[in-house]
This record gives sequence, C-alpha cells and structure tokens, in this order.
Amino acid sequence: MKELVMIIRPEKLEEVKKILDDINCGGMTLSTVMGCGTQKGATGEKSVNEIKGFKTTINLLPKIRVEVVVDDKYVEPIIMKVSEICATDHVGDGKIFVRNIEEAVRIRTGERGLKAL
Repeated sequence: MKELVMIIRPEKLEEVKKILDDINCGGMTLSTVMGCGTQKGATGEKSVNEIKGFKTTINLLPKIRVEVVVDDKYVEPIIMKVSEICATDHVGDGKIFVRNIEEAVRIRTGERGLKAL
C-alpha cells in the first residue's frame, strides 16, 4: 500500500476527485492549506508581507492537500492522470509525494491491509 499526498491548485480539485473516483480509490482526505515551493510564492509581482510581525517577501499561496491510501497497482495511474490534469506549465502546479504504508486497520470492523481501505 502507498499513501499519495498531492498538493494541488484549488481550481483542480474537482478534476482530481473525478480521477480518484474513476479509479475507485475508496476514500480521500482533503485539507485547505497555504504554502510555497522553490518559487517562494512568487506570482510575478514583488510584494512584502508581514507574518507575526516579521516582514517577508515569501507569499503563501492557497493550495489543496489531497491524501489517499491505495493499492500499489494504482500509484502510477493516479500519478500520470493527476500530473496530466494539473500541469499548467507554470510554477505552483503542485507536488505528489509517495509514502509506504505498513498497515491499515479499519477501526469499526478490525479489517486489516487492503480490506481496510
């Protein structure tokens, strides 16, 4: 099993949800987050922000964090389809992180492994 953590542009959420639904991944967790990558949130305009009293030129941009745990066989198809849908050829398109999951347990039934997904 693998966990995919996808940081995407908010306007791409519905398309990513459709991809995950079509693959029948079983479930997902969504969070609204703020962040920046190597571009430091630059959108082409230079601005100075104040965060907790400190001046900074790093802009934190709104993103959506999508987390899913899937069978290993779905990892590459999800990566390929999400990458295709989310790519705009501009900085800030997002990232996908892949982690190994040792075990999953469904609390209600006690099922383990892929059955718990």
